[in-house]
Amino acid sequence: MTLRLNSYRFYLRLCCYVLPLVAFTIAGYVRLVSLRRVLIQPDYDPRFYFVVLLVATLVWAIAAETYGLCDIELLFREYTGLKKAIPACVMTYVVLSCILFFYRQQNFSRVFFAVSAVVLLSLTIVTRILFRALLRSRYGSHARVRVLIAGAEAYARKVAVRLSRGSFVPSDVVGHIRLPGQESVIKEGPVFELEQVINGCGVAFDELVVAVPPSQFERLAGLLAQLEPLHVPIRMVLDIGDRPIVRERLFQLGDLQMLDLATTHLESPTYFLLKRVFDVAFSSFVLIGGLPLFAVIAVAIKLNSPGPVFFRQERVGLNGRVFTMYKFRTMRVAADNSSNQLHTAVNDPRRTAVGAILRRTSLDELPQFYNVLIGDMSVVGPRPELTFFARKFAQEVLNYDTRHRLKVGITGWAQVNGWRGNTSIQKRIEADLYYLQNWTLWLDVRIVCMTVLKGLLSKHAY
Repeated sequence: MTLRLNSYRFYLRLCCYVLPLVAFTIAGYVRLVSLRRVLIQPDYDPRFYFVVLLVATLVWAIAAETYGLCDIELLFREYTGLKKAIPACVMTYVVLSCILFFYRQQNFSRVFFAVSAVVLLSLTIVTRILFRALLRSRYGSHARVRVLIAGAEAYARKVAVRLSRGSFVPSDVVGHIRLPGQESVIKEGPVFELEQVINGCGVAFDELVVAVPPSQFERLAGLLAQLEPLHVPIRMVLDIGDRPIVRERLFQLGDLQMLDLATTHLESPTYFLLKRVFDVAFSSFVLIGGLPLFAVIAVAIKLNSPGPVFFRQERVGLNGRVFTMYKFRTMRVAADNSSNQLHTAVNDPRRTAVGAILRRTSLDELPQFYNVLIGDMSVVGPRPELTFFARKFAQEVLNYDTRHRLKVGITGWAQVNGWRGNTSIQKRIEADLYYLQNWTLWLDVRIVCMTVLKGLLSKHAY
């Protein structure tokens, strides 16, 4: 089972990585051979094109891994693959464009550049379609994996059904092992006692899958010791309940084997690099380009009501750390600290006239780009909550604290889908968890565009 799956992954990754070479070869033929009578032949240096190919391949490999183009598990969850192929190609050619823009010592054919981009996108889609068709065709020619399941309760029965319907490595469940203390609910296929299997039960199987619920994990060490004489690969189905998981990974730490159960994207160099570069570039652009608007807003606030221009408030960010968030002041200065325990309400009497406009248009959020620049926040992420409500929601809402595995943001998936302000906290958490589990740089760009198009003027912004 694992051998086949790893082989599929290897060949898909290999095919994916060589696509830039194929795209450059086709683009070179089109530009230098097919169009030689139509276009002026450029004075090009083949060595420069080779260097560009190496850079393109490196960037493409990073993009392919980032957007899951090499992920065999995602092949059967898509129709065309456009949602992953397009952002990967865009990322690759944006980086190439930046490099070629600043390096002008060599001429680079625009036709070659455009053709290679189109060819790379087309090849990516075709490769995934062909690979998916190839896997489906090989299912019939390959012998199905015969699996014996250790476990005879309802959980093991569900595992058997899912293995039988598997897309990648079709399996035949040849039987179940009733473990000590279990009451069998299996009606399909034979059920063996543990001693029967160890002593030879007369059924042939290729692999053994341990399927026990978390409440029985304490028996695993003894069970594995008993099953060792079988000399077949032994797998285990991991079930840790309803906790959202970004990924699962077994790794070695010294002489300890550890399993990631609640890891974060921050442990991924790709996430850390791409997101931080995007945050710094975008926030710098807004802060520098928006200086005239900042000045106008500051003057309007000072003329409208006495008090400071900026409002500072403690919010909960990454890993539950408290930081100071900045906004344009939209309310009258209060003597107490009540704002830290109250959300803004419709027609809130604390608002100033200018403040009502700023909140309605979300312009009061602009100073938060300073928080992004210094690293307290990100452009996109779960919205930072007040410390009082963060403690309250952590006790009342399932999986609330999971949202703190990512940097909080100015805008997020929840906000662009309408879950902003006085809306369902449970729906907001569901949207935040979706973002946590499906983050890509392309998703960040999409959320920013959605925010600009429809998220600024929200009926829940008051």
